[in-house]
Amino acid sequence: MTWVRIAAIAALTLASAAGFVTLAAQDASEPYKLGMFRLDTRTFPGLVVGNDVVVDLTRAGVNAPATLRELVARWDPAMAGRLARLAAETRQKAPAFAVKLSQVKTLPPIADPNAILMAARNYVEHASEMAQAGRTLGTTTVVDEKVRVGIPGLWTRKPDDARGNPFLFPKLKSSLSADGDPIILPPGREHIDYECELAVVIGKTAKRVPVDRAGEYIFGYMAMTDVSDREDRADGRYGSDWLISKSHDTFGPIGPFLVPAAFVGDPQKLAVKYTLNGKVMQDGSTELMIHGVAELIAYASSIATLQPGDMIGTGTPGGVGEARVPPVYLKAGDKGVCSIEKIGSLTNAVQAAR
Repeated sequence: MTWVRIAAIAALTLASAAGFVTLAAQDASEPYKLGMFRLDTRTFPGLVVGNDVVVDLTRAGVNAPATLRELVARWDPAMAGRLARLAAETRQKAPAFAVKLSQVKTLPPIADPNAILMAARNYVEHASEMAQAGRTLGTTTVVDEKVRVGIPGLWTRKPDDARGNPFLFPKLKSSLSADGDPIILPPGREHIDYECELAVVIGKTAKRVPVDRAGEYIFGYMAMTDVSDREDRADGRYGSDWLISKSHDTFGPIGPFLVPAAFVGDPQKLAVKYTLNGKVMQDGSTELMIHGVAELIAYASSIATLQPGDMIGTGTPGGVGEARVPPVYLKAGDKGVCSIEKIGSLTNAVQAAR
């Protein structure tokens, strides 16, 4: 048995013990991250070793496709083994086709997912603070007899489950941007808010996945700042307008890289922190989610077939700007940093629209 296989088994054992059996083809012998990069006019998927070395996978002799989404879709034990060996070799000596991270432009790890689904008010503290701010519609801490029946055909509730039903909304892929890209304030919209959260990337086709098997469908994780337009429509039509709220261009920074699940372990044990101009605004943990990662995958896949590269934003902890007194909204010149333990930090400045 090779050292690659031994390490993979060890990683799977740890993940299983935490309740998350991840994609069996991943390997945890030498930690690495995956991303998309641009050097001059050429883009390529890269393997990040340490904090400063990027290996161009299209030139590394590992038969990698041109995009990270394709790599996730084609992932198998052979690819896992090749990347594990490449990461170990790079740690010892950077190959000729490696470059410094500072030499390349970091792009969104996956820019063209089939679906981006976001969990609304999936932390009790955030649900409560939004209710206190006067936004009670759909608040997940409000549980009445209608909620207790679950969602027919989609979400079956146990009799002793007092939580609100899960709630997911779509976010357009045109909103996606990368670490270092600016968040552009839409003209005429003044109540722009931040939400730092863990994003899950699906690794294989998922349809009606049981909760206890959801970990098998996770490829990895990213940080995400779910930028939110809190300003109302003014005409009052149909209640919440999620398109306006969530899908302006640049309202979905993700990254900085995609971290394979084997290097993360239990996704319900990760610190979440957001700073604005150096001040801590959000300081929570994924263990405080109302519906955990596995439940969100089960619920989402009961509605739509999830494909490799699809993303699920898992909600944000308390501390958003809308709920503060007075409210704190993003303004030109601000710099926000969304940090997820074991994943990394996503940094984005704020700019006014030109």
